[in-house]
Amino acid sequence: MKKNVTQKLIDSHLVSGKMAPGEEIGLKIDQTLTQDATGTMVMLELEAIGLKKAQTEISAQYIDHNVVQSDFKNPDDHLFLQSACEKFGIWYSRPGNGVSHPVHMENFGVPGKTLLGSDSHTCAAGSMGMLAMGAGGLAVAMAIVGKPFYIKMPKVWGVKLTGSLPDWVSAKDVILEMLRIYDVQGGVGKVIEYYGPGLENLSAMDRHVIANMGAELGATGTVFPSDSETKKFLKLHDRENDWSKLTADNGAEYDEYSEINLSNLEPLIACPSSPGNVVPVSEVAGKEIYQSMVGSSANPGLRDFAITALIVDGKMVHNRVSFDINPSSRQILENLINEGYLQKLVHSGGRIHQAGCNGCIGMGQAPATGKISVRTVPRNFPGRSGTKEDQVYLCSPETAAASALMGVITDPRTLDMDYPKYSEPEKIILNKQMLLAPSKNRENISLIKGPNIKPLPEFDMFPDSIECPVLLKVGDNITTDDILPAGTKVLPFRSNIPEISKFTYYMLDESYYERAFNNRETGSIIVGGDNYGQGSSREHAVLAPRYLGVKVVLVKSFARIHWQNLANFGILPLTFNNPDDYETIDRNDILKIQDVRSVIQNGNKVQIVNQTKNVEYDTGHALSKHQVEMILEGSLINIVKKSQ
Repeated sequence: MKKNVTQKLIDSHLVSGKMAPGEEIGLKIDQTLTQDATGTMVMLELEAIGLKKAQTEISAQYIDHNVVQSDFKNPDDHLFLQSACEKFGIWYSRPGNGVSHPVHMENFGVPGKTLLGSDSHTCAAGSMGMLAMGAGGLAVAMAIVGKPFYIKMPKVWGVKLTGSLPDWVSAKDVILEMLRIYDVQGGVGKVIEYYGPGLENLSAMDRHVIANMGAELGATGTVFPSDSETKKFLKLHDRENDWSKLTADNGAEYDEYSEINLSNLEPLIACPSSPGNVVPVSEVAGKEIYQSMVGSSANPGLRDFAITALIVDGKMVHNRVSFDINPSSRQILENLINEGYLQKLVHSGGRIHQAGCNGCIGMGQAPATGKISVRTVPRNFPGRSGTKEDQVYLCSPETAAASALMGVITDPRTLDMDYPKYSEPEKIILNKQMLLAPSKNRENISLIKGPNIKPLPEFDMFPDSIECPVLLKVGDNITTDDILPAGTKVLPFRSNIPEISKFTYYMLDESYYERAFNNRETGSIIVGGDNYGQGSSREHAVLAPRYLGVKVVLVKSFARIHWQNLANFGILPLTFNNPDDYETIDRNDILKIQDVRSVIQNGNKVQIVNQTKNVEYDTGHALSKHQVEMILEGSLINIVKKSQ
């Protein structure tokens, strides 16, 4: 059988199941990635499981999200994570070393390997011929323990690239074009595999930009072949021996096909407040901006900063604009200094921040009320920037730089200058000093826990029957930021579930926490629309509702990672068989499911009675047998504990 790259990656790591779309498969995981917004929970889970040593080839923990140290909470967590890495045999990337995805690509990414990360943008590593997927922290913890990762076999969506990018158009415009056409649900249940002659004109870091935002399409992953561009990248980072060729067989087929001619693309921009709300920059040009931000996991390469620097070279940004530069790694920062690009950015008015996620995750750099911020970040969900009523636009570095100069959203093709010429250097400064290797002497290492670090809550078994109120009804495309916000106010409590739960659904209903806390004993239900739980992989968006007594989430459809997280922690995810039934349910309706344990064990049809309105609903679940077991036992952790 002739295979595409995705099929080769899956087949070489398949430990259970069949490679038929929709079938559950188990995959061996070679590498894991965790970051500090999710990693603290992973380490607490590893402690609860009783792990002695990581069983993966490489596991790495990055400090990139919570680098603002306004009090003791974040630095305490950094010490905890470092001690956990020493205890469990995990690499530790120190605060200020950079964003997990580009740093992992620079130091650990290997073609042909699998990578599972507790961050939805882990898919960025698919840029170098890896099967890289985001997942909830507990799934990553299981991979570190040495267990397979279970997922439904995705369809493989082949996207043929032809042509080459015109001047003033770059890789960000490629993925924005995908989002313009297919929106935020276009990749659900699929791995997107790019192929075709257009690949010759995309560098490894260009591919990273495209693969990173596959998460915004809802895709399981994004895969590029490992070819001469991959080899060039690894050679530049003194890792040429890690390269191997991995391409699709001649005549390999895909489940779905699309084609993009790169030569026909123009500068694009995603308008508030969805990555899928994409239009040509020319359509919104002239809108006054307050902020222009360059740098994130979605545009992390040296080239992205260099092009920005060359555009603003010798000029000053508009006096109304905050020009924020977020280096994606310390290594890139050093090379920006060495090549003279940082001086150009500083001289033009750039505000240089430490290497990390920063404003992308709402950790500082919040825009002014009601003012436009153009950013090269991957997401513009409402309030994610840290300003509740924000207006965030997503764009390329070219558009961000042009807009910073002019003070309004600007099509960079209209600038009175030639497109800067940039060539990748043949040699760069390599900086690995802030990556700490796993400790060889772990026997006497104790976990360092500050006062904000609390143990995981107990997870009770699922009840025989459910009769409880609908405490919240929400619409389509609810994000994990809607369920549990990020930012400087909330994320410092990520290792303290009782405290972080106070912010549950705060963005949608400030009264939810009090109402849910008062219903903890009886339990409650959430009702939602399509694509519920899109966005971040953070399992806190499940742990907090679980702590507050949520038993069931009933929606039209789920985003993949959040659906899996619900099962991992014993919340029953159900979908309407008739989506119109959604309209007949109101907040505070009492819903009842009789003999629910028996029902979900013996089939995938679940009948719900709305006792308030005397109406019955046919619903269903798509859970595998082992997912049903998780829910019945109350969580995957409970199952693992029993097996110890």
